[in-house]
Amino acid sequence: MAANCEECVHYDYDDEDDVYYCTMDLDEDEMERFLRSANDACPYYRRGDDYMTARRQ
Repeated sequence: MAANCEECVHYDYDDEDDVYYCTMDLDEDEMERFLRSANDACPYYRRGDDYMTARRQ
């Protein structure tokens, strides 16, 4: 199952550069695998759920 970056909690928008980017701190090998799409699914993918915090309150 491939992860959809647009739904990931680590995928953020940068107002200054006007781009989206992954906020995970990947090392050199992980970044190479990510850019080459060697991973079928991102190991750091977490579905971004805006209501997760509200459910805990």
